[in-house]
Amino acid sequence: MNTLLVLTNLPDRACAEKIADSLVSHRHAACVNIFSPCRSIYRWKGVVESADEVPLFIKTTSSAYPALEAALRAAHPYETPEIVAIPVERGLPEYLDWVASETRSDAAP
Repeated sequence: MNTLLVLTNLPDRACAEKIADSLVSHRHAACVNIFSPCRSIYRWKGVVESADEVPLFIKTTSSAYPALEAALRAAHPYETPEIVAIPVERGLPEYLDWVASETRSDAAP
């Protein structure tokens, strides 16, 4: 099973915590790190904008990713949320096994 690190940004900490809890509770993710707010500068619909955002690092697997993406899109308040999945090429085998076991849909709650 391939491990993925999924990145997204939320508009505030309360929204980030709610989405993180839901992703882990539904086994779409094994773990979600909620970071301190950051300042994002981006072009949106032809205009350069900036906003304070709360980044999430989401640990999941390629098999759990489709359900994670669907859940994240449904819960995310942005019109077009950043959802970027980066493959994890290496890692502590026991940790990667844990990510896989925690995102299996047939695992006990």
